[in-house]
Amino acid sequence: MPYAGGRVIHDADAHIMELPGFLAEHLEAKYRPMVTDALLFPRREGFHSHRTEAHRADTGRDAAFDETQIMLAKNWDALGAYDRRDRPRSIELLGFASQLMFTTALLNFSSVLEGQHDVELAYAVARAHTRHMVEFCALDRRLLPTGYVPLIDFGRTAQAAREAIELGAKALLIPSRCPDGHSPSHIGFDPLWASAQEAGLPIVFHVGGGGKLLEDAFFNNGLPPVPDFHGGDDNFRSLDYMAIAYPPMKALTALIVDRVLDRFPRLKFGVIEQGASWVPGWMRNMDSAHNAFYKNEERLQKMSLRPSEFVRRQVRVTPYPHEDAGWIIANAGDEVCLFSSDYPHVEGGRNPIKRFEASMASAGIGEPQKQRFYCDNFIDLMGEGLAPELRVAA
Repeated sequence: MPYAGGRVIHDADAHIMELPGFLAEHLEAKYRPMVTDALLFPRREGFHSHRTEAHRADTGRDAAFDETQIMLAKNWDALGAYDRRDRPRSIELLGFASQLMFTTALLNFSSVLEGQHDVELAYAVARAHTRHMVEFCALDRRLLPTGYVPLIDFGRTAQAAREAIELGAKALLIPSRCPDGHSPSHIGFDPLWASAQEAGLPIVFHVGGGGKLLEDAFFNNGLPPVPDFHGGDDNFRSLDYMAIAYPPMKALTALIVDRVLDRFPRLKFGVIEQGASWVPGWMRNMDSAHNAFYKNEERLQKMSLRPSEFVRRQVRVTPYPHEDAGWIIANAGDEVCLFSSDYPHVEGGRNPIKRFEASMASAGIGEPQKQRFYCDNFIDLMGEGLAPELRVAA
C-alpha cells in the first residue's frame, strides 16, 4: 500500500539528489570550467556528500530496494533520488498525486551567483538548471519541474522566464534575497509576472534562495561549534532556522505593498520549505502597516484589498512537519497552507502525514480544511502547471 493512501495528496516539495557531473551536459561549454563539482559539492560528507563509483555500483538502481523503506531511506539512498528512471516507481510507492520538484545542489549555488558580478554566468547556470530539471522529470507527468529565473537584469530575466516556460517548467523559481540594485517589486520585472500569469504558472521561493541568513559573528560565541541539523558541518542550525523566513517575508511584503499582486491578480506565489509559523503574525503586521501608513502612501490607498487578503488569495506556504500546522491554518486561513514531504531530504521526516494529522486534530481542523491543505490549495497554486487529469480534487 502506498505511504499516502486514502486521499488525494499533492506534494509541494520534493528534490533531486544530484551526483557530480550532472550539470555538464546542460551547461554551455564555455561556462563549464567555472562551475566545477568542487563548487557544487563543497561538503563531501553529510548532506552534500556524493557517492563514489564503487558505492553506486553496490547500492545503485540495479540493487534490490526494500519498498517498505520508501519514507525511511533518505538522501542518495532513497529510491529515485538521483536516477530519473526510478522516480516514477518512487512516486507510486509514495502515493502522491504529483510532486513539485526542486534541485538540491543548485539551490545555494544559484543564490551565490545572484550576489556576484558575472551576469552572463548566472543566467547560463539558470538555463542549465531548468534543462536539468525538465529532463529529470520528463518520464512522468506527475513530476513537476521548476525552472530558475535570476533577478539581476530586467531584460535577461524576462527572457529567462520565457525560455523556462517554453522548455516545460511548471513553476518559476526566483531568489528571495533582494537583488543588489533594485527591489524584487521593481516595475522592470513586470514582463516576468506577466509571462507567468499568462502561462498560468506560479512563482515560487525555496529555502537556499535567501542568501546568507545570519552574519558569521552570531556563531562566534566563545563556545564549541554546534553541529548542524544533519550532525555534521555548519549547513543549518537552530539560529539559522530562526532567520529562515526573513528573506521571503521581505520579498513578498515588497511585492504586496508595491501592488504586484494587485496588478497581476491571477499570479500565485509559493513559499516552499521555509516554514509557516511566521505567516499569521506577518499578515497582521502588514495590515497594521497598511493602517498606519495609509494616509501618506498613495500605493496603499490604491490597493484593492488589505495585505492579508492578498496573501489568502495568492500566496501558498508549506509548514514544516514539526510546526503546529493546525494552529497556522486556523490563524492564517484555510487557503494558505500546503502539504509537503521534502522527499528524499532528512528534514521531511519519516512520517510527515502523521505529524500534520496530529497537529490538525489538536486544533480542530475539519475535513474541508484538510482537503485544502492536502490537495485543493496545491491545485490552485499550480494552475496550468498541472496536467488536466491531475487537477481532480478527489
